[in-house]
Amino acid sequence: MTYNADERAYLWLCACTKTDYRERVALLRAHSPLDLLERAEELFPALVHEPQGKFSPSRAEREREADGAIGLLAEKDAFAVTLLSSDYPEALKHISLPPLVLYGAGRRELLQMRKFCVVGSRIIPPWAAKTGRAISEELSSRFAVVTGLAEGGDLAAVEGAVKSGNLICVLPCGLDECYPAAHAAWKETVRKSGLLLTECSFGQTAMKFSFHARNRLLAGLSEGVLVLSAAKRSGTLITANYALDAGRDVFALPHNVGAAQGEGCNELIKQGAYLATDAGDILSVYGMERRESGQTELSPDEAKTLRILRDLGEVHLAELAARADMKIYEVSALLSALELKGLAVKSGGNKYSAV
Repeated sequence: MTYNADERAYLWLCACTKTDYRERVALLRAHSPLDLLERAEELFPALVHEPQGKFSPSRAEREREADGAIGLLAEKDAFAVTLLSSDYPEALKHISLPPLVLYGAGRRELLQMRKFCVVGSRIIPPWAAKTGRAISEELSSRFAVVTGLAEGGDLAAVEGAVKSGNLICVLPCGLDECYPAAHAAWKETVRKSGLLLTECSFGQTAMKFSFHARNRLLAGLSEGVLVLSAAKRSGTLITANYALDAGRDVFALPHNVGAAQGEGCNELIKQGAYLATDAGDILSVYGMERRESGQTELSPDEAKTLRILRDLGEVHLAELAARADMKIYEVSALLSALELKGLAVKSGGNKYSAV
């Protein structure tokens, strides 16, 4: 990977100095990146609060630091995209606080693909997770699906889109870190087939503020955001709010009234978000037609059971059997068949939902 002189200086400023975002922006508004690298001892004091110790006073040392930052990228099989790079995502240039540098590992070309974000809370009903996987899988044939790497809604989006490779996971930490640690295998899978992306430099661990920063990137990269699940005060709603602030489309999966993990989604819909129950609801907003797939054949009893499931929402096996006027073991067999066909999902406690 090659970097021109300004990109190299940009990378040095962000990866090798102890300046914060506001200081970097002030420096870059006043001077070219190359000037900052070459004349830091002269230019930094006027714009950086307490500059001592925030940069190397030796130009030779700064040049070595810049080379070291580029060398580390090569060593980690990663790359950097600066605000000056030709493939820096155009959508990010217009959000509040656009990242100055993005660090990536994987398929760099996905930065230029149309993008759509799918997120959800860490605790998500099984039916919503299954719906999220199906939606992400279908969307990934038209968009690069953008999400995080957390449990719940993020993981559902990853599982749905990873097979296509059109998947971007935005991290709240450096590329050499993993949050949550339990998803290290998923992180490696995404690196090989899709793209890992972060604005955090190597060695930076996930901090409380990192998740807010990551959420603004999820929304900023994407044309729209689908929220699969969100409690009334879920952190997932922060991504939806960033999307609204950036003028992006917001979609939400509807939940049963009173379901704690769906209160945020239902509130978004009441406030004007698009209601989405499948990928078609999203594709139609962007003028895209769904690609036809074979219709699943159902027996009369399977169709009857599915119809009742859809009417009742989440329902206990015993109540479903009573409504269908069948034996519990008969309905249980039908539900197993519907699960195999991807039309029903077990929610726990012998409760089921249609997908």
